[in-house]
Amino acid sequence: MAQQTTGRAEYRSVPLRTDPQPARAGERTKPRRYYDYSLVFVVLILSAFGLLMIYSSSYYTASINPNIGEGAFYMKKQLWNLLAGLAVMIGLSLFDYHFWAKWWLMFLAYGAGLVVMLLTNFTSFGLEYNGAKRWFGIGNTSLFQPAEPLKLALILVFAYALALLKNRVDRLKYAAILLAMAAVPIFLVFMNNLSSAIILAVIVLGMMFTASQKKWPFAALAGFVALVAVLGVVFAEDLVARGVLKEYQVSRILVWKNPEQYASSGGWQVLQGLYAIGSGGLFGKGLGNGVQKLGFVPEAQNDMIFAIICEELGLFGALCVILLFVYMFYRFMIIARNAPDTLGVLLVAGVFVHIAVQVVLNIAVVTNFIPNTGVTLPFISYGGTSILFLMAEVGLVLSVAHRVELRD
Repeated sequence: MAQQTTGRAEYRSVPLRTDPQPARAGERTKPRRYYDYSLVFVVLILSAFGLLMIYSSSYYTASINPNIGEGAFYMKKQLWNLLAGLAVMIGLSLFDYHFWAKWWLMFLAYGAGLVVMLLTNFTSFGLEYNGAKRWFGIGNTSLFQPAEPLKLALILVFAYALALLKNRVDRLKYAAILLAMAAVPIFLVFMNNLSSAIILAVIVLGMMFTASQKKWPFAALAGFVALVAVLGVVFAEDLVARGVLKEYQVSRILVWKNPEQYASSGGWQVLQGLYAIGSGGLFGKGLGNGVQKLGFVPEAQNDMIFAIICEELGLFGALCVILLFVYMFYRFMIIARNAPDTLGVLLVAGVFVHIAVQVVLNIAVVTNFIPNTGVTLPFISYGGTSILFLMAEVGLVLSVAHRVELRD
């Protein structure tokens, strides 16, 4: 996917039209900027559908909650965050992405991410939720999840570094430096958020894979990680005793292996999600007619929203959602293929990997193919920090697309 250039802003004409008209004699063709309205459209469709499903899945629990008492509470909060995210997306899309390719901005983004993670993990700014410090806040008021802006920061930093290194990324010395840079924030996230640490690692490796000419080291690393994962499942309890893993992380592995044995505790959410998927059938029970969201599936508007989609809209609705994501990834590939330079390619690749791995992990968790990792479904699950930074990432992709030149 990567494409080598000699200048930082080396634009080129891209023949996106299949029926170019010949210029008249003496007439100079004027380049026009490309804007990917198809990508905007699919993002808006997914986000609007997300609002609808958040309303459907959270109405009952929000209504009976004495601290809330309003069925549309979660949907309204998501709507305001979505509008803010759309403003950020449009602003970034019209802004030249080369502006971010400055060493001091990269240093600032990387350093700010580390500082916030350190404050979250080791000070009172870190707020605990379900036994893990995943929120940064003041007092008892949570402000944002620091892992979300860190994903965007790493995409920017590694796109800049890899574009700067060019073919040198295949040298062991430079690859080791990049991996060491990534290891520090990933380890800080891993201390309290295994799922986000996995996503960050995949983002970094995916971008390095895109920039590298040698692919076999990544295949070997993937095999090694798969082996470690299998050994982790087999020796989960021993890893807790040695302090490698935490109790709550291993409990998810045990629940995944035998959810029925933990039906009244950790396996409750998994089983109820599977019941929702199975009862939906081909076309579902109808929008709003789901049963599992009525207090059976905890936090149905968050990680398990795909199960509610399956119950209310059936297999047909679930496949439509998956196809929308596939079309989004197709647009990312088109933009990356026509990007003006290596920096643009790598920015799109980072966003592509982030959203793709999150979609795969969420659906795999809901269907119990992998242990529960607490991953939201992009653009659809409830989460203000998530939707805001996802929109920022899409804005960067649109900025790359906007630098592509069209010629008649």
